Parts: sequence; structure tokens; C-alpha cells
Amino acid sequence: MRLGFAVTAVMAAWAICAESSSAPIDRQVLVERHNPDLHAADPLGSLSVGNGQFACTVDVTGLQTFPEYYSKGIQLGTQSQWAWDSSKNPDHFSIDDVLSPYDAHGRTVLYADGRGKQKNSDNPSRAAQANAWLRANPHRVQLGRLGLMIVGSDGKEAKIGDIKNIRQTLDLWSGRIESRFTFEGQTVRVETVCHPERDLITARIESPLIRSGRLAVTFSFVERGETSSVHASPHRYDMKRDLETSCYFAALSCDDKARLQQSKEGTYLAKSDGDVLEAALSFAPKSLTATELPTFETVKQASAADWRKFWLGGGCIDLSASKDARWRELERRIVLSQYLTAIQCCGSTPPQETGLVQNSWFGKFHLEMHWWHAAHFALWGRPELLARSLGWYRQVLPAARASAARNGYAGARWPKMVGPDGVDSPSPIGGFLIWQQPHPIYYAELIYRANPDRATLEKYRTLVAATAEFMASYPVWDASTKAFVLGPPLIPAQESYGKMRERVVNPTYELAYWYWGLQTAQRWRERLDLPREPHWDEVCRGLAKPLVREGRYEAIAVEPFTQTHDHPSLLQAYGFVPPTPSIDPATMNRTYDWVLKNWNMKATWGWDYPVMAMAAARLGRGNDAVDALLLDTPKNRFLVNGHNYQRSDLPLYLPGNGGLLAAVAMMAAGWDNGPRQPAPGFPADGSWSVRWEGLRPMP
Repeated sequence: MRLGFAVTAVMAAWAICAESSSAPIDRQVLVERHNPDLHAADPLGSLSVGNGQFACTVDVTGLQTFPEYYSKGIQLGTQSQWAWDSSKNPDHFSIDDVLSPYDAHGRTVLYADGRGKQKNSDNPSRAAQANAWLRANPHRVQLGRLGLMIVGSDGKEAKIGDIKNIRQTLDLWSGRIESRFTFEGQTVRVETVCHPERDLITARIESPLIRSGRLAVTFSFVERGETSSVHASPHRYDMKRDLETSCYFAALSCDDKARLQQSKEGTYLAKSDGDVLEAALSFAPKSLTATELPTFETVKQASAADWRKFWLGGGCIDLSASKDARWRELERRIVLSQYLTAIQCCGSTPPQETGLVQNSWFGKFHLEMHWWHAAHFALWGRPELLARSLGWYRQVLPAARASAARNGYAGARWPKMVGPDGVDSPSPIGGFLIWQQPHPIYYAELIYRANPDRATLEKYRTLVAATAEFMASYPVWDASTKAFVLGPPLIPAQESYGKMRERVVNPTYELAYWYWGLQTAQRWRERLDLPREPHWDEVCRGLAKPLVREGRYEAIAVEPFTQTHDHPSLLQAYGFVPPTPSIDPATMNRTYDWVLKNWNMKATWGWDYPVMAMAAARLGRGNDAVDALLLDTPKNRFLVNGHNYQRSDLPLYLPGNGGLLAAVAMMAAGWDNGPRQPAPGFPADGSWSVRWEGLRPMP
């Protein structure tokens, strides 16, 4: 099963209600009250079906009929985790072309900043070309488009405005999209589902327009390339698609009463003489000719069974008895975020920030965001969905070790913006970030907490050790302050300090996370019956303390100490990161007050509100935690489909969804050594009733 939504004994053991006297939550009622329901075309309202490894996004017709209308909104994409391509590289560009030297406490280190001062100081043109090629390659592929061809009585194809009486619903409980509309007075009904284990979508269309020859299913490729026929019959076409440096295969089939044909324009059509037409479309990196394509009903039943297991097998939160009128919107965001991250963020590699819908940053994933996409799976009783992507870290471990060794560090240095090859993309910001480095230790710890056995320790011991080895070798002993310091060169999570990368030192959040990561790695050694690493303890003992001025924490330890836009990442030092000796709750409380008063919230991002909520929860500020999650600010907007809108060129942003789920799980189930009370992160004044099942506390 692609998503692995099985109800296990472990999951059942976690299914504890916050209110032990209350009856079990009716999960189907909870989920279905938030089914997206559309009554008009909306370029931001497209809906998706998927299985974590593959997803397809459709318009109000239930298929991908009007891509231009959605091109400036949430696009009609079809993507898979395996589908990547690269442009040809006749000039043999490599990371060496974009490296530049920087001073790190008297030692020269090389960073892929794109300027190429190390090798191409006298050839800036080559450095610029290499920078552009390396950032864009490899890039994620749009596999193809399955839509409807609807023809009017005048012989012209329908436009989006011709579609009337729209009613489209995503049935979250079964993973099925049902779309109804009329065209020239004739009713059209479309059901769309995705196979739970294969890169396959199927649809059933019912309309009298089919019999009259005015409605057909169409398929076409999207990326530039060449198509060759592998096999053709009246009811199935198998195709090979050759791109610039890669290829893949597609198979299109229709029911026995329909027929396929190919138009001169390279579009494949499925037509029928009846009122019903069923079609299936599958993709794979290898030929599909020996693989049978299932019927629509088979996929529909498999999808319904799989999603039922998903919703019954993990955590849930019921807020419906709350007095605060905002309960419905928060619960809607919670339910839809579970669905979206399940179909977009639990594949075999870390997801890109726009999932399997449309490309942002060439489809590459940002490893500092991986926590915000996927850590919540473990907190919501689905640790296997987080674990699936961790195998990729082991695959690219040699590249991460090489990156660390290039600058004389031990262990593995994890990249920032990266494709499946594990090679970091050049950037004046990305390579200087360090806050993604402890993430693999956090993931491994979450998995271990779910499965505290020797097998888990052995599976992730190398990943944890390699990560900690780099972390221990990165700080530099500063004789003047008698402390180990972070940076420079360094850019903190608050990327607005990007131009200061040669001056930034000791960001508050990174210092706390560094300490927690190394201490957690030491606990892993103890669990493995190994002695503690003396140098790791030495670094922890001597690590610089965050800068405190005027009774509050500053973001970094040099001027300007705290900028008030972009991510308020200094709050992550006590929220996302569990308590560490260098963070004083009272000082963080004053820092939180200062942030609320002074920060430019319009310049924040979708995952910043969960950051604030988690910090508020640990500080005992339940009202502030809820207010943060529901803050009325542009980038905290959740669309009808549940996507977290950021801006016109980033209309969906899955870190906002995953961050919300992590924060809410913490607020409901609590955290290590937290208050022993129901839903400790929510207000304790009776305005919120929080019933939950199947959640795990945050570290």
C-alpha cells in the first residue's frame, strides 16, 4: 500500500481520548463536515487526488480541461516523485564553477554562492551560466494532462464560462472527487479517483453529450519531448515519452464500450456511443505494456478502503463543542491539512514546497522545510509516513559527507535546495543556512519514540552519527569570548540577514537547536550501549549563549540584532526546539511580547504562525497559541481546498499545512515534561473543548 494506512496495534494503543469519559470520536462525521464544496470555477480552488508518491490536480470539470484558466492560480498538475529531467550539459558545468572563498575565523571555506570566485573569477559569464544550469537541473516533470473535450452545438470547444450549475465536492473520507455541471442545458457528472498504490488516475463520465459525440476524454503530454507508440488497440494506448535526457511511459485505457483514437495534434481521445465513458491513465519510469490497468470501480473501491484506514488509523481532533466560534475554521484547516500532506508530502523523497501540484524552485525540495512538511506524521500516529522519506538521506549520505569534507568538516552536511541527486543548488542564501542540519536527528528521534526498539536504533544510527559529527565540527572556539560560536559565514533561518552572511554570528534559534541536536545524538549513543562522545559534550558545554538585551532575546549577536520582518525564528528556540539550558522561559516570555508588538506580520510566512503557536504553548499562553494559528494576515490564508496561500507565484505552501498540524498536535497532546492537564496548549478558560485521539506528545 503506497500510503500504508493500516490500523496497527501500536496505533490503537495511542488512541487515547483527552477526555477519558467521552465516547470515541465519530471520525467520519468529523472529516466529512469539511469536504470542500465548490459552486463556481475558482483558479485557486482546484482539487487533488493522490497517494503520497503521485498526485493529479483537476478543475471544476473533475479533470484537467481548462489549464489556462488555472495557470495563474493553483495549476492542474500531474507529478510523481520519480519523474525528473535535466537539460543537456555540453559545457560540463559542475558545482566547482560556482564556488567562492569565504573567511571562517581565519580559515578559507568554499560556498556555492553562484559567483564562482574560486574557479571563474576571470570568467563571470561561465559562472553565471553554470549557476543558472545548476539551479534548474534536475527539474521535476509534469507528466501529462487528462481532460474533457466539450463541443458546443456551433462546433466550437467550450470555454470555462460556458460551464454552468457547478457543484463539485471532494469526499475526503474516500478520496473521490465528484463534479457536476451543465453545458448547453445537458448534465455532466464526473467521478475522479487515484489508485492508492500506483501512479494512476481514473474517471467515470456520464452525460448524454457523450453519445452525441460532443464530449470525449482527451490526453496530451505537457513537457517538450517526443512520443513513440509502444502498443495500440481500440481500448488501450501505450506510449513512451522521450524528454531531453530522460524518458517515461504512459498508458491510457477506456472501457470496452468506448474506443481510443489519436488526433493529428498529438492528442489522444476516448469516445463512446453510450452515455457513460470510463478512462484510466497510468505513468511509470518503465514500460507498462505487461501491466493491466484496473477498472474505474476497482480503483474507486481501493481508494475508499485505503482512505478509511487512513482516517481511522492515525490521530484526530474534534473541536465542535467549543464555545469559541473560530473552532470550525481551525478544525477545517486541521482536516484538510491532513489530507493534503498525505497526498503531497509522504513520498520516497522530501517534498517540494508546492508538493506534486506545480513547480516552485524547479521542483526541488528545501531540506530546512522538510520538518514542516512531514514531522507531524509521527505526532499524528503515522510515523511510517515520515519514515518513508528518510531512506533518501541515507542514499545521499556520500554527497553530504563530500560537502562537509570540502571545507574540512567531519560528518555529513545536508544541502538546502536539492533534487534527488543530493547535490546542493547554488544560491547566495541557501548554502549558508545551517538550521536544516539537526533535522535528521529530530526525525530519527520521532521515529524512535514511536518504535523504541533496537531495530530503529540500528536503522538510523549512521544518519544520527554523521549529522552530529558535522554539528560538533562546525562551531569554532572563540578565545575572546571563551565559547564555541556559530558562524560566520552564516545566514540564520531569518533569511532577511542574507546580505550579512559574512558577519552573522550566534543566532538564538540555531544555538538552541545545536545544543538539543548534539545532546539527543548522545542519547542515541547511550541507547546503543556506546560511550558518549567527549567532543560533543565539550561543544555543548562551551556553546555560546544567545544574546540577551533589554531583558529579551535578540535574533543574532551582532548589529542589527533583531530585524522585525521575515521569520520570527528566535521564537523557535523555545517551541519547535524543546527546552535547553541556555533558554530562560521568563526571558522568552518577554521576547514573545516584544514580537507581538513590533513584528511586521505581513512579511511573515505560512509556517511562522505555527512557530508562534508552539512557543506560546510552552510558555503557557494558550490564547496566544490559538490566535497565532488563526492570525488574520495575508500569508495565513487557507483556501477552500485547504491550501495555504502565500502570494500570486506561490499560491500553495505545504509547510504551512504541516506546521499547523505539528503545532495543534503539541497543543492538544502536550510535550515532554509539560503541564499534566488536558490540551495544555489551548486556553484553559473553557472557551475551547478539545477531544483528541491517537496523538503523541512533542519532545
